[in-house]
Amino acid sequence: MSRAIFKSTTTLGLMTLLSRITGLLRDMAQAHLFGGGPLADAFLVAYKIPNFLRRLFAEGAFSQSFVPVISEYKQRRSEAEVKELVSGAAGTLGLALFVVSVIAMIAAPVIVWAFAPGFKLNGPRHEITVEMLRLTFPYILFVSLTALCSGVLNSYGRFGPPAFTQVLSNLVMIIAAVWIAPHFAEPGLVLAASVFVGGVIQVAYQVPFVMHLRLLGWPRWRWDHEGVRRVARLMGPGILGSSMAQVSLLLDTQIASFLATGSVSWLYFASRLMEFPLGVFSVALGTVILPSLSAHHAAAAPERLSATLDWALRLVLIVVLPAAVALFLLAGPLIATIFGHGRFHAGDVRMTTYALMAFSLGLLGFSFVKVLAPGYFSRQDTRTPVRTSLISLGINVGLNLFLVAPLVYFKKLPMPHAFLALSTSAAGCTNAILLYRGLRKSGVLRPAPGWRPLILRVAGAGAAMAVVLVRLAGATSRWLAMGSWERALHLALCVVVGAAVYFGSLFALGARPRDLRH
Repeated sequence: MSRAIFKSTTTLGLMTLLSRITGLLRDMAQAHLFGGGPLADAFLVAYKIPNFLRRLFAEGAFSQSFVPVISEYKQRRSEAEVKELVSGAAGTLGLALFVVSVIAMIAAPVIVWAFAPGFKLNGPRHEITVEMLRLTFPYILFVSLTALCSGVLNSYGRFGPPAFTQVLSNLVMIIAAVWIAPHFAEPGLVLAASVFVGGVIQVAYQVPFVMHLRLLGWPRWRWDHEGVRRVARLMGPGILGSSMAQVSLLLDTQIASFLATGSVSWLYFASRLMEFPLGVFSVALGTVILPSLSAHHAAAAPERLSATLDWALRLVLIVVLPAAVALFLLAGPLIATIFGHGRFHAGDVRMTTYALMAFSLGLLGFSFVKVLAPGYFSRQDTRTPVRTSLISLGINVGLNLFLVAPLVYFKKLPMPHAFLALSTSAAGCTNAILLYRGLRKSGVLRPAPGWRPLILRVAGAGAAMAVVLVRLAGATSRWLAMGSWERALHLALCVVVGAAVYFGSLFALGARPRDLRH
């Protein structure tokens, strides 16, 4: 089983890697077009709002609720019943989100004020954000239907096409940012329109793959369908659970809107780099193991469920810990190389670097959450993750409102946007600890022997890599003085040498591939 999951994770990881690379190219094009100024802040808020709901509905509550239900239907019901579930879910979800999209386009000024109240102090920035939002918001309808198709395909072991879908949307936005938007008086509106177009293309791309499985029926409103209602019931606490992380990000954006111009952009670009390893590996692994965990639960095989979780956690430790160390130590070189062009000046590079360093401290916690949460969702338990998310949200809100905000108000806090990122990292680590403790306490997760030597080996290899990277990287000012190609070549050298030192040290300390077998 671990070999099959590893193969699926590798496939999904490679597709997700391509998606993240094109996503970075998209962000580079945006940074080059807008820099870190007011227009960049406006577009990123307009882009964040539908993505807030995407993570809440599409990648959050809906996917976590739909996959276990369709996996159970696949295991115990006929193909016709699975097809009926898919068409009912598509019609019900689609109509509900169409109504939400229409309402949101009308209420765009209020929504922008809720997400970025500080923009009201700068009238033009608020108005252009409202115009952009009316173009970007319908994206939530299309990306949610895309998530439904992805859930169907993932349940049947087709992980590649869903992971590749985001590449198409990224390419549309890159084309708009590089070749179309610069020729218009309002480049932000052009880029906002490309978000809408990308959403349409994402749905159109996945439909043929669902048709190939003979599971595509005409979408219908089926609130009376047992499976649809079960998905909706699971979504209730799922929405609340998913919303915790999103409310945390919303609070960060709200506070950042009152800070120096560019703060929203600095946090966004830093989070994008932090999400690169998170999406390429941790999200991919969590996506792959959810159908397997759901199948183990449906087949009443708790020992297999526990073994799969234990294996996934070991893999996360081995891969993500060095990634977090590298992100922290190479934050300046990464930002300078990827975004330090065009209107993205040296000051923007430095401020984004501080935010990335803060986010990197929470990368391991965020990654563990992506693997631990499916341990609950696979058993159709969406309530426990809600409780842990509420606690972590309380920590984030408490830090932001009672520590960061007062210090910002009295101008006692340098680089306040970086402390917003730090509080988000603290909340993510807390969530991971609570989820792990819950699985251990309930007996769902029973760690296999060998964890202590594995942790010591990974820590030792990570320390060796850190020493080498500190010597290779140097100060950020040195990177800002380099040309673009020199930065890229030097960064590639740091990555290759760092990876070689880490895995070489890991092997020298006794780690072997057999340690990941179960």
